[in-house]
Amino acid sequence: MKELSTVQKIERSINKKYRKSIWNPFINGIKSYQLVQKGDSVAVCVSGGKDSMLLAKLMQLLHRYSEIPFDIKFIVMNPGYNEINLQKIIANAETLNIPIDIFDSDIFEVVSKTDRSPCYLCARMRRGYLYSHAQKLGCNKIALGHHFSDVVETTLMGMLFGAQVQTMMPKLRSKNFHNMELIRPMYCIHENDIIAWKRYNNLSFIQCACPLSDNCNIYDVSGGISARQKVKSLLRELKEDNKDVEKSIFQSMHMVNLNTVIGYKLDGKEHSFLDDY
Repeated sequence: MKELSTVQKIERSINKKYRKSIWNPFINGIKSYQLVQKGDSVAVCVSGGKDSMLLAKLMQLLHRYSEIPFDIKFIVMNPGYNEINLQKIIANAETLNIPIDIFDSDIFEVVSKTDRSPCYLCARMRRGYLYSHAQKLGCNKIALGHHFSDVVETTLMGMLFGAQVQTMMPKLRSKNFHNMELIRPMYCIHENDIIAWKRYNNLSFIQCACPLSDNCNIYDVSGGISARQKVKSLLRELKEDNKDVEKSIFQSMHMVNLNTVIGYKLDGKEHSFLDDY
């Protein structure tokens, strides 16, 4: 029997070993939230990390096997990566057989000159560049690699640090780019399963390439432990007593009981339960 190539082994691991934990939740998210439809042209945004690289592979497999006809492109925005990180992204794309389209931006340079909310500015600029480039390529959607764990953590962060109940949506219509939409196909995939897939295949991806911090996943720009890391730590502690706590938080955002909500916002307008009391 002919030995499988590296990319064939990687694809087989998704279809076999990680079918229940990665492929099935991926398909479930696509169907449940109607993320990909007939005639779509999807730009898969590859940052070079484990999440976006797995997303690219999953979307490639979906495009190969899906009965729904859609177009797909893989775009990599270079915000100012050093040569080592850029070459790492290119090498991993070759390993996974992902045909990436790289385009440049000056985001890192711009962000390095501001002292106020650099992470927020970076995220906003990244989104704008991705939408713009995808639109130029004729795409109507961009796909990002946020996963189940991101959704749960973001929900808690909003409550604990932002004094509001909100979550990361599975898809959003762009307010600034006509007929463009953002989708999150890995919405139902847990981060631990992504890490397990990466380790099983002996893959190594770039982590944080931000020039403002040696490790922006752990520290904020002021040197303190980031809000996300605090929430991750809290969730680990809660899971010691309730292994399904993340699932409960995730499901709670699908089952909001408006009869017990004191106030809410809709399209920027504030409402109170007293309005209809």
